[in-house]
Amino acid sequence: MPFTPIVATHLTSALMAIAIGGFVLMQQKGTALHRIAGRVWVGLMVLTALLSFGIRSSGKLSWIHQLSISTLFAIVMALIAISRDDVAAYKYWMRGVYIGSVVAGVFTLLPHRQLGRLV
Repeated sequence: MPFTPIVATHLTSALMAIAIGGFVLMQQKGTALHRIAGRVWVGLMVLTALLSFGIRSSGKLSWIHQLSISTLFAIVMALIAISRDDVAAYKYWMRGVYIGSVVAGVFTLLPHRQLGRLV
């Protein structure tokens, strides 16, 4: 599979999301900086997940696309939780999204995957 603009954009947004997500997790919760950075992070995660559907091996979705579906689902669940003032559930879903993104990043470094071969 060639290194297309979709792959490059997906990789860029994923790396930015992992960096900003780590920053958000370390920030004091509830501050303006936390909220702004958190919104940027969510936007990057949604973009990364959606772009992944344009990356296909042999024209088909792979098992790793399940992580993208899970990411989108978890973000929706987190937004529902916070709209109901359920902070504990919100934290659970958001931490899960961040951990999932890191796990997905590790999977992309496997030797048989495009990024793994590149690295």
